[in-house]
Amino acid sequence: MQIRVAWALAAALGAAAPRLPAQSTRDTLAPRVVPAPHATWARRRPAAPGGQPSAEPPRRVEIHGLILVNGFYDGATFDDPDVPRWLAATQDTSGLPNSRIGGLLRQTLVGITARPGRVLGADLEAQAQLDFFGAAPGTSPSRLLTPRVRTAHVRLAWSHVRLLVGQEKPLVSPQSPVSFAAVGRAEFAGSGNLRAWIPQARLTLEVGSALRMGVQAAALDPLQDSAADLASPAQSGLGEKSGRPSAEGRLYVAWGPGDHASSIGFGAHRGWLATATAATLSSEALTADFHIVLGPVALTGEGFTGQALAGLGDGGIGQDIGPQGQLVRTTGGWAQLDIRPARSWEFGGGYGVDDPDDADLATAAGAFPPGARLRNETWEGHLHLFPGAGLLLGAEVRGLRTTYPAEVMSATQVNGFVGMFF
Repeated sequence: MQIRVAWALAAALGAAAPRLPAQSTRDTLAPRVVPAPHATWARRRPAAPGGQPSAEPPRRVEIHGLILVNGFYDGATFDDPDVPRWLAATQDTSGLPNSRIGGLLRQTLVGITARPGRVLGADLEAQAQLDFFGAAPGTSPSRLLTPRVRTAHVRLAWSHVRLLVGQEKPLVSPQSPVSFAAVGRAEFAGSGNLRAWIPQARLTLEVGSALRMGVQAAALDPLQDSAADLASPAQSGLGEKSGRPSAEGRLYVAWGPGDHASSIGFGAHRGWLATATAATLSSEALTADFHIVLGPVALTGEGFTGQALAGLGDGGIGQDIGPQGQLVRTTGGWAQLDIRPARSWEFGGGYGVDDPDDADLATAAGAFPPGARLRNETWEGHLHLFPGAGLLLGAEVRGLRTTYPAEVMSATQVNGFVGMFF
């Protein structure tokens, strides 16, 4: 009965409301080949005479992407030397340096978008995005550029109703920090960014034009493993053994056109974890997100509080269950300021933190396992240059600070990059 009422409401709203503008696709973060707001790199294509972007005929299938070459310096041993999330609990004490330099191309991105037309009264779109981040980090195979599917979806868009089926970010964590140093694993991963790509089905209802209000609901693969990169098909963990999908909902308000669109949203997540008995444990979160654009300035961020959130992308610093079997409660979030004085360059910085409840990581004796991560922080500053013809130049400095029971460890990564959009 509830399903029939929901679809009747959707049909009534679809008949009454005007068609949404093309930019009202926050459920896709399209075209998703580079982190927003760089997704619309077409604006950087050579300009036609008169300074306006060159007109191109509409295409039903487009291939696009970013060839990206990164070079980095690590000031300590991290969990991943390429795109670190936190400092390793054990540093090299043999006398060899913990610092290192390296380079990588595995953050290169390739995407395909297909828009075959209309079906069932809706605009049909399909997108897929791949990178080469599929091998284990820090190993020789990681330099072999193993392909990995990041996101892929099929989307039907009616006048103000959208249905998406595929693999995307969690519904409750829709924003993406700007970074070309952290692409294979999103900026602030393990420091407040619930960034996993998860198979899901998502429904969006939106009304309004200049000011848009929407409600979203999603059923997700109940991933509750600490490694949620989806580099290979997900193995059945405690979440999938529960026999229930995770459920998420989000309310939002949005305004502004295209690249200048702003939004504020609030969400809730609920998942279930199987146990050896008939009872289940719950993964829960309350979230807030924002993306505010004021001229050349964009302020973006997210915050959350909940428990057992590693499956959403390293929530709780990748820790779901404590030594006593208790669920790890945590609070975290991130914020980033990006300033674009001109089309040819931008700069900015941000900060993220994830702070689990220490009591949930303690043993029955009140001690902590040596590798327990009690708090993790990341700050970053970036400079991006876009000289033209799709060329990208830039650098990013990232500082990481991880709190372990025995000490607080901090180190810096410096990352320089050259790329080309196509």
